[in-house]
Amino acid sequence: MSRMPGTDPVPAVPAPADAAETGADAAEILRAITRIGYLITRARSHDRVRTVAEVPLDRAAVMVLQQLAEAGPARPGELAARLGVEGPHVTRQVQRLQQAGYADRGPDPDDRRAQLIQLTPAGRAASDRIRQAGTTGMQAALAHWPPQELHQLATLLHRMVDDFLAHAAEEDREQPGGVSGG
Repeated sequence: MSRMPGTDPVPAVPAPADAAETGADAAEILRAITRIGYLITRARSHDRVRTVAEVPLDRAAVMVLQQLAEAGPARPGELAARLGVEGPHVTRQVQRLQQAGYADRGPDPDDRRAQLIQLTPAGRAASDRIRQAGTTGMQAALAHWPPQELHQLATLLHRMVDDFLAHAAEEDREQPGGVSGG
């Protein structure tokens, strides 16, 4: 099978790069991530996963469901911060999850005035089905990749996300009125 231009595998030991090459690589990484984001989040892809998983939620509610499954119970404000959205958005999605029987609210043991949003057993099962449907699709799409390349890709993607989050946190601290500002 032939490869698309610009998609040749990355050598195990990268050649020294100057600033122009690094900038070009960063632009190609951003281009690839943008394409992946589009493919993963487009409505048709969501509808396929939703149908296979038998979970009648829109994409926004699925994001909240998956965040709760991944990180555990949280206050609505914490959920909003994790997802990078405004509080009212999370409130609407939590209401949808509650109506579907996938989440409920309970008192925060650290502050009885606050509430924690948590998954119900049905919500945990729905999250598992969504994750399995997505994983099955990913396995099918990458079935021809050697296992060591899949492992390397997974490792590098996690490293990239961690570095991106660290960079974003640093930028937030440097902004006037930022987290560590005052």
